[in-house]
Amino acid sequence: MMNALTFYVGEKQHHDGMPLYEWLLKEARELGVHGGSAFRAIAGFGRHGRLHDDMFFELAGELAVKVEFILDDTLTGQMMQRVEAQNAKVFYTRHEIQAGIL
Repeated sequence: MMNALTFYVGEKQHHDGMPLYEWLLKEARELGVHGGSAFRAIAGFGRHGRLHDDMFFELAGELAVKVEFILDDTLTGQMMQRVEAQNAKVFYTRHEIQAGIL
């Protein structure tokens, strides 16, 4: 089965001396994942209800970055174990999906 494994991180979050989204992509590449993408939000709000917008200079760097991978069950488990072992403290979602090329 295939999974969409998505991590949501802050632009300013770091792990192991680099932005957390870059670290996630690096770890996935080292596991042999065929691809992953990081998407920066243009606006949003989090659990505190405060609106973040890239138009406000004082809020620069506070927007979310979504890092997404399409993985089989084995790689999904390996990626989640690697992130947990590094104590990266990152919110994630995991969804079973159907994927293919038409």
